[in-house]
Amino acid sequence: MASVHPSAIVDPKAQLDEGVEIGPYSIIGPNVTIGAGTKVGPHVVIEGHTTIGKDNQFFQFSSIGAAPQDKKWSGEPTRLVIGDRNTIREFCTFNTGTVQDKGVTTLGNDNWISAYVHLAHDCTVGSNTIFSNNAQLAGHVEIGDWVIMSGFANVHQFCKIGPHAFVGMSTSLTQDVPPFVLLNGNPAQAHGVNIEGLKRRGFTREQINAIRAAYKTLYRSGLTLEEAKAALLAQEAEADVVASGGDVHVRAMREFLDTASRGIVR
Repeated sequence: MASVHPSAIVDPKAQLDEGVEIGPYSIIGPNVTIGAGTKVGPHVVIEGHTTIGKDNQFFQFSSIGAAPQDKKWSGEPTRLVIGDRNTIREFCTFNTGTVQDKGVTTLGNDNWISAYVHLAHDCTVGSNTIFSNNAQLAGHVEIGDWVIMSGFANVHQFCKIGPHAFVGMSTSLTQDVPPFVLLNGNPAQAHGVNIEGLKRRGFTREQINAIRAAYKTLYRSGLTLEEAKAALLAQEAEADVVASGGDVHVRAMREFLDTASRGIVR
């Protein structure tokens, strides 16, 4: 059975799985589904067509599943989908999607979302990310797995950030960020590979060396973007890179360049 505080308001149509806890003065709307073991703290509002997985924790004063902050939205039943084992701290705002895009905002699994984080409409956030306080995403942003967003970092609409990238404090992003890249500043500038993060996640020395070589090809060789893509393709095929598994990561960086719709921070 779910545990609901007497002061909370839970619509009878809401679906709460076993072990869900709803704290004092929280409000749960009729189109909300919450998975087993999820804990909702006090003064949290969860509304809209929102689906939440298992074992999440919502701290106080967050607004989850509210209408998108988009003047084109006309009341369509768009969605917010949140995965499992996420921690969402105080005063976060997650909006549903719009029909002008996928119609859904998504957050994956095992993310750590600090206070005052905003996920706008139609954002896609992967798994194992960290968002520090006041990190802000505009609409239609895509964030890969294992990305770290430092405090007060903000991302322009339609930008993409590749897996394992690190975005420094107060960085303002208006272009896409390839995988593994560490960047900072306003305007943003690349400052190397997120080596410390890769070490923590078990990347081997050979794999990291392959990624560093790919970074130098893209950022330090003086090649045009098209020339750098060709050089990365050749680097994928090198015997030592393939043997170490580094070719997979070089390929990920090269293929990201083909999908970068706003150009890359370079």
